[in-house]
Order: sequence, then C-alpha cells, then structure tokens
Amino acid sequence: MKKILVVLMALLVLFSVTGCKKQDAFVLGLDDSFPPMGFRNDANEIVGYDIDLASEACKRLNLKLVCQPIDWAAKEQELATGSIDCIWNGFTITPERLEAMSFSKPYLDNAQVAIVRTDSGFETLADLAGKKIGLQAGSSAAEAVDSLPEFKASVAEIVEFKDNLTALMDLEIGGVDAVIMDIVVGSYSIQTSGKDFVVLDEHLTTEEYGIGFRKEDTELRDAFQKTLEEMAADGTVAEISTKWFGTDISVIGK
Repeated sequence: MKKILVVLMALLVLFSVTGCKKQDAFVLGLDDSFPPMGFRNDANEIVGYDIDLASEACKRLNLKLVCQPIDWAAKEQELATGSIDCIWNGFTITPERLEAMSFSKPYLDNAQVAIVRTDSGFETLADLAGKKIGLQAGSSAAEAVDSLPEFKASVAEIVEFKDNLTALMDLEIGGVDAVIMDIVVGSYSIQTSGKDFVVLDEHLTTEEYGIGFRKEDTELRDAFQKTLEEMAADGTVAEISTKWFGTDISVIGK
C-alpha cells in the first residue's frame, strides 16, 4: 500500500510540474517617476496607465510582466543590450528612434509644453526669453527644445534633471522659471498635486507615444499590437484610460 501511495504522489507531483505552462518574463523598461504612465505609489509599487496596459496585454499573451526602472538617459542602450525587452513609458516616436528600433503603432497623443508657476505672469513661450528652464535629461522635451533653435537661444539657461518630478520640485521653489515636459504628465501632476502650476497654451511640439522594441523583435511587437487592438475592441483600453484620465484618450484602433 505504501508503494502505491508513493507512486501516486510522484505522479501527482509530476503532473503538477508538467501541467503548468511556464510563463516567460517580459521586461518593461521605464522611468518609475513618470506619472501617470509609470510611477511608484505610496506603497512603493510601480503603477500607472502604461503599467495597466502592459499587465493586461502580458496576461493575455501568457507572459510574466517585470517592470525594470532604468536610467532614462541610457534607455536605448538598455534595450540594445537586452537588459529590457521594450521601452514602454510615455515613449515618444521620433524619426531618429524609428531608425534605431521597432515601434508599435501610436497608442496615445501627446505634446511638449511649458509648465510655469501660476503667479509667474508668463503666457507664451516668448515670455520665457532670458529665463531659466528645466527638463528631463534624454527626454523628448530636450529634443523638442533642440528642434526650436530660436527658442533655445532665447532662454538664459537649460537645467537638466534626472526626472520630471525633481524638475517640478525645483520649479516650485523658484530654481527654474519653467519646466518643459509632456502635457499628459504635466496636466496629471497639476491635477493630483494641487500645486500652483499652469500649462502654457502654446505647444513646443506635438507627438505620439509608442512602445519601442529591438529592431529584430518584430514578432513580439506585432503580438503586443494585436493584443492591444483586441483590448481596445472589447472596451478594456477605454476602462484603463478612464481610470487614469477620466475619459478615453487612447488612439488604439482609431
């Protein structure tokens, strides 16, 4: 009887091991201080709009999502060396990046704007002439400023920060006169923090967010694109967008 029980137990263990399909890890590279796309909540958990999208997509693709904070200024190197499988964190599609990696279709519209203190008196980009502006190093904001040589030459100084939250803290204490950043992120930060900031109406550039993969990972890219479109069709994307923005601002499948 004992032998039979041993054999049965062995078979049970074997079945439990072989019967479970192992999930491959999918490593998402992000700046973990970029609300509402990807950031740490009060419990130090990485959350956000992009994280919710990625989590649901990975669930449907039977992949285990691993969120890997990276130095945003070194994001392309992190992807190229295989440290991460994608860059998914309010990542702007640009001609230069399209040459270096493979992108999903755009999933969100965005713009680079100037955030100023409410009492600053600034109303246009021209009002920032001779002033000190801040931005995140290696960001689309830096590229937007570079693309406008007259505006860049007009400001007194450009201060680079590790992340946008630090830049906004410096803006609050008067270290810089304006912060150039994504309107999606800036508007969310103003709404949730209650800080006396305002977004200037005039945009530096308009752009689109996409998911960046290695050039050779077209099958992986296409799998996520197909899944996101399915999520849009069944209403999941709209639910996630409404959770973070109060309305569906996604452009997936539109």
